[in-house]
Amino acid sequence: MVLPMAEAQPKETASEDDENIPDSLDALGDLFRVGDDLDENLPAPNTDGRWYVSTLDPSEVLTKLPGLWLAPGIRLVTYLRQDKEGGMGMTVALPSLLSTTERLESAIEALAPDQMPNPMGSLPNLMGGIEGDGSLASFLSASIFMREIREFGRFGRYTRWTYHRFVDAVPAKLPWQWRAKMPEDFLPKVVLRPDSEVIVEFYTCRVQKPIALFRHLDRYPPNSYAATHQDQVIAVAGAPGA
Repeated sequence: MVLPMAEAQPKETASEDDENIPDSLDALGDLFRVGDDLDENLPAPNTDGRWYVSTLDPSEVLTKLPGLWLAPGIRLVTYLRQDKEGGMGMTVALPSLLSTTERLESAIEALAPDQMPNPMGSLPNLMGGIEGDGSLASFLSASIFMREIREFGRFGRYTRWTYHRFVDAVPAKLPWQWRAKMPEDFLPKVVLRPDSEVIVEFYTCRVQKPIALFRHLDRYPPNSYAATHQDQVIAVAGAPGA
């Protein structure tokens, strides 16, 4: 799997070491990137832009993520499509009892040309099918998992998240035009607020032009891994006026 303002000052913040959050997010992201070309090399039933059901199980990566697992009775299913410019993917969570091949394929047959598959019974938010131990580290894992699973199946022209690299400092040797206040530091943060909302913040650099720095901010309501997400460009590479 090849494989987001200002905030009120939190009253409780856990450091990475205290909660076993990885020192580098790259190691976490690499769990999804073992075999970057997997989606491109798999034989596709068609390459003319029609959706089909993938034989891969996107939930397998959860076994390697700290503190997360698939909810009982839930299955993740990925739909793929390819054309001459690349590939796209769409992963949904739904009850296992509703995930028969016939039901999954019927969702494709009912599609209009510009629609994405939405099989009967699929959850409104894929992350609603994810459970965990509630640790702060698990919410950081959930933020990475959500972005990676959204990218699963994308390559070529449709690549998005794969071009991002985690950063803990401003990349040197590039002139930056700041579109927001420069952060005091770029370390990943996980904050538990008094109302039990969990906030995850981290930064990436998109290495494909236009090169840019992103702030990623996710808000998790109490007892849920289904967050609201904000991905904000805070700086772009290039001299002013270039």
